[in-house]
Amino acid sequence: MTPPSPAVARLRRARWATTLLFAATTALCLLALAVLAVRTDDRSRTNDLDNGVSRRADGLARTIYFDAGVLHVDALSEDDLALSAERFAVLQAPAPGRPQIRLAPTARAALPDQAGLDEIWKQIEHDQETVFVALEAGGREIQWAAAPVWDGDRIGAAVLVGADPAQSQAAHDRLVRRLALGCAALVLAAAAIGHLLSGRAMRPALRGLDQQEQFLAEAAHELRTPLATLRLVVENGSASPTRAPAALDEALRLVDRLGRLVTGLLARARVEAGTQEIELTPLRLDQLVEQTIEELPDSTGVTVTTEAAIVNGDPELLAQVVRNLVENALRHGGGTPVEVSVTAGRIAVRDHGPGVPAKDHDRVFERRVTGAASGGTGTGLAIVKWVAELHNGTTRLSPAPGGGLLAELLLPPHTSR
Repeated sequence: MTPPSPAVARLRRARWATTLLFAATTALCLLALAVLAVRTDDRSRTNDLDNGVSRRADGLARTIYFDAGVLHVDALSEDDLALSAERFAVLQAPAPGRPQIRLAPTARAALPDQAGLDEIWKQIEHDQETVFVALEAGGREIQWAAAPVWDGDRIGAAVLVGADPAQSQAAHDRLVRRLALGCAALVLAAAAIGHLLSGRAMRPALRGLDQQEQFLAEAAHELRTPLATLRLVVENGSASPTRAPAALDEALRLVDRLGRLVTGLLARARVEAGTQEIELTPLRLDQLVEQTIEELPDSTGVTVTTEAAIVNGDPELLAQVVRNLVENALRHGGGTPVEVSVTAGRIAVRDHGPGVPAKDHDRVFERRVTGAASGGTGTGLAIVKWVAELHNGTTRLSPAPGGGLLAELLLPPHTSR
């Protein structure tokens, strides 16, 4: 497998860097939102728990009362708030004296110990309103609310209501786990989406790089033969003064051909880049083929048979196709004669060489396919296919009758505009 070019490797690294940056940014945003949600939920659950025990304690404190120094708690036996309380007790303290449990439907072990009761009573006397205290009872930390009951101008009793925050904490822990899993899934999804979007965004750049590399390869393929021929002509002319005039004429002809090649290459590059559309004009296909083959430096082994044929096409690109097909046949035909025929909408080039395996007939038209069947550089037949597609035509290879290879370019018939 051919390793990617440095430019393509840099683009791929940039794609991964973009993906990681996208995922990291998403992760930071989700983390900030998750922390905010966790803290908000924690405060909300704590407030709900405090408000619940506070409302229950205040409601029960209004149910009991002092009359001539006697605390009446009979109404609690039928009060739904008292009957449904998770932990509930009524404290009473003489003046002076330590608070004692006056009424406790809840088991004594589920209530604070005496030191806890003293702490609660001390805070009630200090604040003189409902207080909240977290104390351990029955081996668990319980949230308590104590509402005062007034006996004249002093606090004579208090209603104590407790709630276990474990259930609320368990729900909070479940929320934290779900947020963690959800954020992880969203980060992975964001990374996948970011990778997909960055790949789509870089696809034109990768396509442009591929076209640039292909253009350079095709330019080298197209210019190599005429440049080598030009060098030989100049060397022969400089070696013998008698051959100089003929060499100069041949050099001028090759320079003209090079100019047309460069023009064609630039036009093809602009077409592939999308900056220029190909212009198809009516032309004599038979004359174009004959002229192109005459300009080839090694055309002595090529025989041409033509009949008048008109197609809509680009002359430079079609001439380039003819050169590639004929040069491919000369190079890989094993020195055998090459026969070129032109009929309506068809150019056929046949050699008498070893041919190409049937399984490779389509593959040799692909870009970067190397080997004898593709012209050695992986560009010649690929150019042929590309030009054929631009002209809404097709190309094909097939075994020639009697041996050899038959390469054909099929073009749509000429239509007047």
